[in-house]
Amino acid sequence: MFDPDIAPSGSLLGLLQRGRGDGTLHALAARRADALAALESCVLRDPRRDWRVESRSLYYARLYSELEGELDGIEHHLFHPDDSLDDDEQRTGLALSVLGHLTGYGRRDARDLLRGYAAVGANWAWALDELALRDDDEGLRALGPAVLARFPGDRDGDAALCRAVTEAYEPRPWRLWALDHPRVRAAQEQASFSRWQRQLRPSGPTPGWSVTEVLAWAQAGLDAHPAEHRDAPAARCLAVVATPQDRPELLLAARRGPEAARAAALRHLVDRHDPAALALVECAAADPLPRVSHVALEVFQRMRTDEALQRARAWCVRDDSLGLAAARMLACAGSERDAPAVLAALRRQVRCEGPDGPGLAALVEGVARFPVPCAAPLLRHVYRETSSSHLRGTVAHALSACDPSFPEGFAVECLWDCEENTRELAARHAAIGDVRVLARLRRLAADPAEEAEVQTAVRGRLRAN
Repeated sequence: MFDPDIAPSGSLLGLLQRGRGDGTLHALAARRADALAALESCVLRDPRRDWRVESRSLYYARLYSELEGELDGIEHHLFHPDDSLDDDEQRTGLALSVLGHLTGYGRRDARDLLRGYAAVGANWAWALDELALRDDDEGLRALGPAVLARFPGDRDGDAALCRAVTEAYEPRPWRLWALDHPRVRAAQEQASFSRWQRQLRPSGPTPGWSVTEVLAWAQAGLDAHPAEHRDAPAARCLAVVATPQDRPELLLAARRGPEAARAAALRHLVDRHDPAALALVECAAADPLPRVSHVALEVFQRMRTDEALQRARAWCVRDDSLGLAAARMLACAGSERDAPAVLAALRRQVRCEGPDGPGLAALVEGVARFPVPCAAPLLRHVYRETSSSHLRGTVAHALSACDPSFPEGFAVECLWDCEENTRELAARHAAIGDVRVLARLRRLAADPAEEAEVQTAVRGRLRAN
């Protein structure tokens, strides 16, 4: 993932990039031209650190609707010559998702842009998925010839068409086209047959049935180009083939074996609660081989034995990656006696790595598990500054447990947040005394695009008041 350029948290652009509820409130109070410029900047240059876990499209679509914003900038972005040179979904994915929500809100200009882009754009499959959810049968049928023209009538074209049918997120357009186009019907039949063949005869390399062969198979994956991480499946194979007599070979591999073999052996020994596991983890965590150190930290954080917890309490004061892993384990599995150590680790991580540092989410969840009121100022700082809406939602849940001022404070703002879980939390906690709260709850209850869980929380709150 790329690292986006995020504006300061107090600016209108910074608030919108982060997806904060205050971004919408500030945009509605700002000059319309300034608000639309900031909004368009966000939609055309996706500000999310990880689009797979962060939501923005409905948030931005709602603001476009509130501001009655034109779509000229999105149109220019989608049909720019760069579209034929850069087929990365991330360049156009957010804009297409925003158009999809606007189509759901009845914007015909958004629907027409999606139709036009599905016919000629590089990321046509995404646009087609958005239309599949919201367009009528007539509109989808009209797109059929343009989409099918992308696939030549030769053997390679038929294979590409079969892959497109198989990989389609929304099958509705293909089902409609199958009624009118024999090629689509044949591709659907071939896709079903190919899936059946794969289930009967799975392809791909498989290890032999000995510890030595399994470790060699894991290492061969890492040595291949492109590299393939097989240490996790190799550990599952070792669980079947390894016997007590193989322990010396596994210990040797975990200490001095090649990188992937070492990682696989380490996973297996930790899963089997081997007496040497913790010593191996401590040694591997500082290893210069990246796969070895990554696996050591990963498997340690999953350990739940009393001995592992005691070792975590000793290690959590360290300022290295093993210390952070130990604090994260205590945050997930420790007791109230570990609350000061988890909070100290959270402070250290924010001070050293900032509000977007690795490992913050688990530490924040730990603070919420043992509610620690003195953590509230630090949590408010992370809430304001983090560029990750996913982490901000985790912080909001922690604040609801730690901060008595949350219902009258951030909970009100969270009703406009980009993340559905954060809006649901706000619907349950926001103080009704604020005049904006009841109006927002009623609006969310009537919004057909709102998620079911949010509407359930909203309607329950409205019935109670």
